[in-house]
Parts: sequence; structure tokens; C-alpha cells
Amino acid sequence: MKKYQYDVIVVGAGHAGCEAALAAARIGAKTLLVTSNLDNIALMPCNPSIGGPGKGHVAREIDALGGEMAKNTDKATIHIRMLNTSKGPAMWALRAQVDKKLYTQEMIHTLQIQENLDLKQEMVIKLIVNNHQIEGVRCKNGLKFSSPTVILTVGTFLNGLIYIGKTVYSAGRASELASTSLGEDLKNLGFKMGRLNTCTPPRIDKKTVDFSQLEEQKSADTPWSFSFENKGKIYKNFPVFMTRTNLKTHQVIQNNIHRVPLSNGTIQSAGIRYCPSIEDKIVRFSEKKSHPIFLEPEGYNTDEIYLQGFFTSLPADAQQKALSTIKGLTNCKIIRYGYAIEYDIIYPNQLKHSLETKIIRGLFFAGQINGTAGYEEAAEQGLMAGINAVQLIAGKNPLILDRSEAYIAVEIDDLVTKSVTEPYRLRTGLAEYRLLLRQDNADLRLTPYGYKIGLISEPRYKKFLKKKQLIAKEKERLKKVIIHPTQEVNNLLSNLQTTPLLEVTNLANLLTRPEVTYQQTVSIDPQRSKLPNSVTEEVEIQIKYSGYIKRQKTQVKIFKKLENYKIPEGIDYFKIHGISHEGREKFSEIQPISLGQAKRIPGITPADITALMINIEKMKRVNTNR
Repeated sequence: MKKYQYDVIVVGAGHAGCEAALAAARIGAKTLLVTSNLDNIALMPCNPSIGGPGKGHVAREIDALGGEMAKNTDKATIHIRMLNTSKGPAMWALRAQVDKKLYTQEMIHTLQIQENLDLKQEMVIKLIVNNHQIEGVRCKNGLKFSSPTVILTVGTFLNGLIYIGKTVYSAGRASELASTSLGEDLKNLGFKMGRLNTCTPPRIDKKTVDFSQLEEQKSADTPWSFSFENKGKIYKNFPVFMTRTNLKTHQVIQNNIHRVPLSNGTIQSAGIRYCPSIEDKIVRFSEKKSHPIFLEPEGYNTDEIYLQGFFTSLPADAQQKALSTIKGLTNCKIIRYGYAIEYDIIYPNQLKHSLETKIIRGLFFAGQINGTAGYEEAAEQGLMAGINAVQLIAGKNPLILDRSEAYIAVEIDDLVTKSVTEPYRLRTGLAEYRLLLRQDNADLRLTPYGYKIGLISEPRYKKFLKKKQLIAKEKERLKKVIIHPTQEVNNLLSNLQTTPLLEVTNLANLLTRPEVTYQQTVSIDPQRSKLPNSVTEEVEIQIKYSGYIKRQKTQVKIFKKLENYKIPEGIDYFKIHGISHEGREKFSEIQPISLGQAKRIPGITPADITALMINIEKMKRVNTNR
């Protein structure tokens, strides 16, 4: 047996790398985290926030599995809101502004005190591979570190180029060296690679903003937290403000559009469709007279303001001129200019669902290297890669969730099945079963997996079981609380602007009415015990949306049949009769593990699926008769 220095090596210490390293070390693997700058661990080079639609769901799923992002967010939060509360609970999404330096400092401390984890400040330039098996990494200074598993979480550093107008220079992020040797090494190993791009906005000096002209968005009055382990807090000192662009702003941008690399053809790669640059907004939505700009504080001890919605690669002078046309920003001073960054990615259909590569055993990719965008999307991949690297060296099956269980699974399945043509950004609309995948029930869905893997402690698991028991008991109790059509009851219903009760019912049935909430019925439920808000919130949602939930669970049963219909490994699809040529090429490239995944591959027809299923059944009969 080869003697290794480490069980797991993680390259890169962004949000993906931190989760991967912590997960591996906490499960018990001897882990090394290598990064080019230890001061920039878990850096937020773009927006100083965690959460939002889809992203907030993932942050809580990471927490339910035993990851760190939600806990670290709670340590650094300065402003928090629940978004989309006018919609149903599947769309509710927590979003927190954080002190970006404090977020980094807390994550560095968490990594430093973690057992089984070593940190190294080095630049990895080459992978050590022998007979399609990863064996370690080689660093720029000549050092080699050996391991049977390596997780690459290198973000935007592979051949990264920064653009500010016509100014172009090599960098992985502002003021950080790009990684060129490692990108070339991956190409030489046979990986198919592409290029994507993204933008950041300028940061401005708080002292130069006229806040009296802006619309204030206060932090929530309700105490919220991201982690299920923490109690919520109320934050009051750092409001967010909103302003808007105008026709003068748009004219400045139009006058300088020929100097924008994303618009003049200098950058040919694809950018983020759902988070476009301000230049892209002006061109694509020319009928709009204005676009919102949110002024978000970057922390406790800084006057820097982040301009959410003004992502740009305009030249520096044009950035300043455009901002000076905006209400409240007339005299603003830019501290850091916005820029575009272009970088290499690995097409993610070269990965298994475990995030291990198909061509090199023990090598995993996670984060922006897989074509995703966003801290949360990266962190969940890092967590799953860290877990599955340890599962691999332990000779155990990987942890693979399905699309009915988590947004995490939706993202990973989309990546490995459909690959990417532009930066992948998680949204609630990508989840077929989003009513089941709410941010409030992430712990109910995923804590058992985290406990089984070894990332959820025994005390936390017992607390989880108690919560689950309280929810079930309260739901049953409400079914037994009989409500008569008395004057008191109907007066209450009248005040809530819902129809009076004409016959006897139970309280659970009454709560299915949209106008009636759990808290509002306390006066007609005198035997009610005091329960935690997390319990009563879950009880109310499960009762109020029980019909929709039941319907979606029926859909999941059909989905599970296809997911459980496994496709044997090693099939030569070019020898299967009845599959189209495109189908054979796609099946050979993706190597789907189930009939469900096969159906989701772009370009696959129902006839291809039928032919595949018929041939698999024939194979089963032949093997049975042997």
C-alpha cells in the first residue's frame, strides 16, 4: 500500500474549499488545505451577503448536513431580511448582509482550531497522477504533498483575466495572482475546458452619499438566523438603501459602450444571465427607464458601500461619470472600481454525481471551476465533495441526494447531466419539487444524512428528534381540537376577513384557510402549550399546504421509480439498437446512472429512453438465465 501524507488535499480556500476541508477533517480524515493567500480565506470578492431565493435554501441545507456557512453567517450578520413573504413558503428566502472581513476572520479561526486539518500557503501548479489515479499535488516552490484524493476548488483563478475598460491584466481576483500552470495541466490530463466571465460593481465611500434622497430598507423586526443551531437576532444599525438609474445614466453608458469589453467583443465567453452587468441591462432592456441599485454596507468598521445591481466593466472614468447621474450618488467617490473577470472552467458533465471526475479516480472538482456562480452554490459542492472524498477512501458508497430531497441535489444533477453554457446560478424555478424543498424544513429533510455521515453531533441530533416529535404531536393535537360555530369564533373569523363557520370542524381544518394563522387562533385554543417558533411555523405550513404537499409527494413517487431504475455500468451505447445517433453520443458522454437522469439529458427523446429501457430489460433476462 502506498503511504500517503494526507487522506484528503483541498486546493483553494474559498467557500467551496472551506466546506470541503472542514467536512473531511470533521469526519476523521487527515486533511490539507492549500491556498495561495491564507489572509483571503472565505473572501467575498463580490456581494457581502449570503442567501436569497434558492441560495438561502442551500445555506440552510448546508447547515442541516453539518456544514459551516450558516454558522459563520450568523457570526458576521449586520442586516437580515426574509424575502418573498408575499408569496408562498416555498419562495420565502432568508438573506443576510455580513461584515465581509469578520466573515473571513471567523472562518480562518474555525479552520485553524479544527482537528485533523493543516493549512498551507502555497500555489499548486500540477497534479500528480499515476495510471488514472490521483496521488497528490506539486507546489510552485517544489514541495509535493501526497494523497489518494484531491479536491480542486480554485474559483476564478484558472487563467483569470481582469478587465476594466481596455485595461486587461492577469489575476484570479483583484490583487491576487492567477493560476496558469494548473489550468494547462488539466488540459494535458484530457479535461474539456471552457471560459466564462462575471462582473463586480464599484465600491463607494459612505461619507460621499446623500442618504436623505434614498429609500431605506430596514433589517427585519423578527429575530432570524441561518443556522438551525442558533437563536435569531434583530439587527438595527446597518440599513440597506435603494436608488435607481435614470436616462442620463443610461446615456453615459451608451456613450461608452464601445469601451466595454463585454460589449465590444473583447470578451467572447458567456456571462451570468440572471445577474447581468449594468451595460447588459441597458442594451437588453432598452425600454426600461431605470434599474434599481441597492447600497449595501460592507461591515462594522468600514465606510465602503457595495452597489448591488451596478455590475460593470466600464472604464474607470465612465464608472464615476455614470454614478454621478444617480440620485443620492451625485458626489459619491469610488474606492474600488468594478471589473469583469474571465476564467477557465471544467465542463461538469465530466463529473460523477459524487463530484469525482470520471477520468481520474480520487480527483474531485467543486465550486466555480464547475461553471457555477455564487458563494452558496460553491459551498454546497465543497461540502459534498469533502464528504464523498472521505467516503471513497473508506470504501463506502458516496452520499448522493436526489432532486426531491435538496436544492443541493438539483444543482449537482443539473451540472453533471446538462453541463453549462453560461455561469450556473441556483434559482427556485429550477426545482420541480420546491414546495417540499423549503428553507424552513431543510433540517427535517437532511439532518439524518448529516448525522449518519458524522457531521451532526449527538446532542444536536437529539434536539432535532425532539423538534420533529413536537411537530408531529402538535399536528395531531390540532386535529382533535373541536371548533364550534359560536359567536366568539365567528367574530374572530369576521375580523380576519374570512367566511363564518356554519358547522363543527377541527382547528387543523380551520388553519387551512389562507386568512387564518396559528398565532391568531390562540384565543379559541385555550389548552395550547407554549412551543418554539420553529415548531409552530412548521406545523402551520404543513397543515396549510397539506393538499399541495400531498400532490407533490405523489409526483415524487413517480420520479423515484425512474431514479431507482439503475442503468448498468459499462454499456456500449453504440451497440444498442433503436437509439438515435445523438442519443448514443449523449449517453456515452454522460454515462447516466438511472433512467431518470437519462431522461434529463438535453437532446434525448422519449424514443431513446424506450429503446434504452427495452435493451436493459433484455440484458437483465440474459443475466438471469445464465
